[in-house]
Amino acid sequence: QVQLVESGGGLVQAGGSLRLSCVWSGRPFSTYSMGWFRQAPGKEREFVAAISWTGGTTYSTDSVKDRFTISRDNAKNTVYLQMVSLKPEDTAVYYCAGGVLNRLRTGQCDYWGQGTQVTVSS
Repeated sequence: QVQLVESGGGLVQAGGSLRLSCVWSGRPFSTYSMGWFRQAPGKEREFVAAISWTGGTTYSTDSVKDRFTISRDNAKNTVYLQMVSLKPEDTAVYYCAGGVLNRLRTGQCDYWGQGTQVTVSS
């Protein structure tokens, strides 16, 4: 059974940085593309970033381009989301997910983590 466990969330001031991690277990990690999503209070869950199983292809939503970077370490079964220049509007629960790359970007993921809270104060 696949498990995804996120960590690294917390409270940070605007302009600060955080790095989220998501550890995968249960199936060969390197065969799955991975993504990050977020859901703010009262809003729908939205796509943030995705990375192919090789790490050679990445996508991110326009609102986080140049601020967030997705990466992965297949030897550690871990995907990361490095977030810099954080803004109050980045406040949300962040979820990692695994699946097929093109379906990931539309939220059709095979596996989901439980989420980690990120709060950015102004």
